[in-house]
Amino acid sequence: MRVVHKLAVLIAVCVSCFHAAYGQSEPFSFVAMGDLPYGDTRRVEARYLALIQTVNAYRPDFSIHVGDFKSGSGECSDAEFKKQLDHFDLFEQALIYTPGDNDWTDCHRVTNGSYDPLERLTILRKLFFSTQFSLGRKPVVLDRQVSPKSRSDFPENQRWVNKDVLFVTLHVVGSNNNYDFRDPDSDAVKEFVARDAANIEWIRSAFEFAACNKMHALVFAFQADVFESKRFNESFPERSGFRTSIGDVLLPLADASPIPVLLIHGDSHVYRFDQPFFMKQKKIINLTRLEVPGALDMRAVLVTVDTQSSIPFKTKLIGIQTIEN
Repeated sequence: MRVVHKLAVLIAVCVSCFHAAYGQSEPFSFVAMGDLPYGDTRRVEARYLALIQTVNAYRPDFSIHVGDFKSGSGECSDAEFKKQLDHFDLFEQALIYTPGDNDWTDCHRVTNGSYDPLERLTILRKLFFSTQFSLGRKPVVLDRQVSPKSRSDFPENQRWVNKDVLFVTLHVVGSNNNYDFRDPDSDAVKEFVARDAANIEWIRSAFEFAACNKMHALVFAFQADVFESKRFNESFPERSGFRTSIGDVLLPLADASPIPVLLIHGDSHVYRFDQPFFMKQKKIINLTRLEVPGALDMRAVLVTVDTQSSIPFKTKLIGIQTIEN
């Protein structure tokens, strides 16, 4: 698909779009979760398995895990990755996963096993993103950001259509999106620059696809809490790893979009469902944020989508909240 960079052209010109007969305007539900499971397996395994059973009982169309499938001090071993992959395969419906910082960028920590983060990212891509299908027992086909001619594929950037809604994952992670501005020549910064450019292309392409195929809503999912480096009604600071992809691209496109946009993330472990984004000191009224709980709050969020309603997205916490000392 040709990526168009100017918003006016992006919305008006649909020459490169693929028109498909998607299901129209039928309400449906999906589950969003993230930052799970955290803690020692002996303490949290049973609770996490119980949550998966709860999700299965609701029979959502699919589930999204927005990353951090282990805590920031957890081991980054192949065995840990395989265990979490096995967890994802316990979901009765499709499970779509997008990486978090705990899953690779923070793996250099001694408590994580002193791994090379880029090597861990390579393993993540091989284990979780190597086919055209999602995870889960009833996988769905995904469009991935890969090209046979490209040396910089980002298969973890995924998208799919459910009814009349386009869903998109972006590889945007906590810890300032792995952007270490103190060492501009480091491999980490080079990785960030390439991934940030890919995310920008994927965001623009998503809005183009949604416009040309007459989607009724657009949903983005990624791990990072972008508010770690900005205030609600101000722009992103210069050294923010979210400044370009989110502040300069996603927010303006969402503000100009004729359809509702939902942004799902984790990272801060606090359930929020609100409209906190601003452009030029004005709230973006058609952009809603869902932050999933996580860590000690081992619950998920059931999202009901009805694009014919004046409130297209409704949420419900599911699972049992347990506060540990």
